[in-house]
Amino acid sequence: MSGRGRRTTLAAVAAFAALATAGCGGDPPSGGADADGRVTGTVTVFAAASLTESFTRIGKDFEAAHPGTTVTLNLAGSSALANQINQGAPADVFASAAPKNMATVTEAGNADGTPSVFARNQLVIAVPHGNPKGVTALADLTRPGVKVALCADQVPCGAAARTALDAAGVALTPVTLEQDVKGALAKVRLGEVDAALVYRTDARAASADVTGVEFGESARAVNDYPIVALRDAPNPAGARAFVAYVRSAPAQAVLADAGFQAP
Repeated sequence: MSGRGRRTTLAAVAAFAALATAGCGGDPPSGGADADGRVTGTVTVFAAASLTESFTRIGKDFEAAHPGTTVTLNLAGSSALANQINQGAPADVFASAAPKNMATVTEAGNADGTPSVFARNQLVIAVPHGNPKGVTALADLTRPGVKVALCADQVPCGAAARTALDAAGVALTPVTLEQDVKGALAKVRLGEVDAALVYRTDARAASADVTGVEFGESARAVNDYPIVALRDAPNPAGARAFVAYVRSAPAQAVLADAGFQAP
């Protein structure tokens, strides 16, 4: 690698480190277990954007269950998060919206143990309240004048959308391809598109602004959500504890309330 390449990589890792410690209120960037075996310190969780609302709540509940911990979330598209982890970003836990992106991390040797599926999700068509374009099925998205947002194919919500569209035999040209599900949903909320294929959970979280239209082909594109502690976790004890907590009854209840399906 050239000197410039090394500087670029180091700068990227430094940026990731700053992200991991942001908003921690002065807590140390790592932790572990105290003399009594209690988990302490910061737990940095890289999680799919579709987990934003659920993991924000779960993170607070985890902190309450483990006094002395702080959960820091990095929320983005699963493919981007997997790339950041493989490039050396300091993280304790990875929660992906699809097994494919998790495999990117495990195949690089960056997982500590075997990922476990903790939730499932499927798509709906998000439309503005009142459904002004009268969208009731995927085929309606191809009508003249209907502007549609999709996630990019490398993002789990984009891959799921492609599977559903193929199952319906629908050839659709979106006006925009977004890098995560929140980006696609925002296009509907801002009135920039008439519809978007998003997860059921995201439409529910944005129910003040959008309506989720169910469609049969979504059952052909259900996404499994795996989670794993990471090999080079700054806080390995915290990583293991957080993974265990996500699979616990209280966290599973939070996910169910958000519209996720049980694994």
